[in-house]
Amino acid sequence: MTMTVPPLTTAVAKSTGREQGDPAGAGPPAPPRTTVAPRPGNSRLRRAVRENLVAYLFLAAGILCFALFSWYPIVHGFVLGFQQVTFAEPAQWVGLDNFQRLFDDPAFLTAWKNTGYFTLLALVFGFAAPLATAVVLNELRHGRSYLRMTVYLPVMLPSIVTMLLWRWFYDPGPGLFNNALEVLHLPAQQWLESENLAMVSLVLVSTWANMGTTTLIYLAALGGIPGELYEAAELDGASIRQRLWHVTIPQMRFILMITLLLQVIGTMQVFVEPFVLTGGGPDDATVTVLLLLYRYAFVYNDFGLASAMSTLLFVVLGLFAGVYLRLTRTKG
Repeated sequence: MTMTVPPLTTAVAKSTGREQGDPAGAGPPAPPRTTVAPRPGNSRLRRAVRENLVAYLFLAAGILCFALFSWYPIVHGFVLGFQQVTFAEPAQWVGLDNFQRLFDDPAFLTAWKNTGYFTLLALVFGFAAPLATAVVLNELRHGRSYLRMTVYLPVMLPSIVTMLLWRWFYDPGPGLFNNALEVLHLPAQQWLESENLAMVSLVLVSTWANMGTTTLIYLAALGGIPGELYEAAELDGASIRQRLWHVTIPQMRFILMITLLLQVIGTMQVFVEPFVLTGGGPDDATVTVLLLLYRYAFVYNDFGLASAMSTLLFVVLGLFAGVYLRLTRTKG
């Protein structure tokens, strides 16, 4: 009779309480491992702040600058519009009296009329001139870079330098324009002293000084129009005017609308031209909203009335800005 002897390793494993595949032995089972739950939010927040500390510091500096130099003056100016302020005596709350005084002042309506007239003339001259200049420059094959720099040069001049230069142009004696009229055997003009010519003269200055930026914008937009459209128009026998009307303007419709709104917002804030060249004359023919606001504050020393005027201007410009943002958001 034969006896089966278990393998030595099996016997040893059984004697020691171990079996194959049980490296931990047959002793008491090890207690289950417990995982420590992560600490709530505080550590995560500290880690996020530590990792982005530099970014938060830059953000805080930007917010602080905006708060001090943009938001605070706007809010404080709005509050001053409801107070009687001379900075010589304590401010007194007067409610809507400043706005009532504004509407009763004949100069208030005159300033808004003159500003609207300036804006209209600026759209006639200042809106068409940059587009025509951009179209001409886009058709050139040689010297385009030089001409672009020439067109943009007036924008780089300080405003006061531009105004003094044009004051010499408009001088009724040795001025450039009257000398040119004399060469052509035409009568000299009182450019800045005539009620009929003063506002037109200011618009010409503003157009010359600011058209460079708009021209470059139009040039960039023209460069984005596919050349195949012009080639197809030429094959159909379209003239230059027809290509401009049926190809260029439709392709630039959005850019034209945006620059139109920006020009309206900019021209309604005209100040330097009438302040330096005419002082609001002759007979208040060139008094604008900002020039009247300047008079209220620094000539009549009535900062409450000036703040009320600025609040109304802020509301009007805010409406145009809202239209601008709506258009850009729709396009995006």
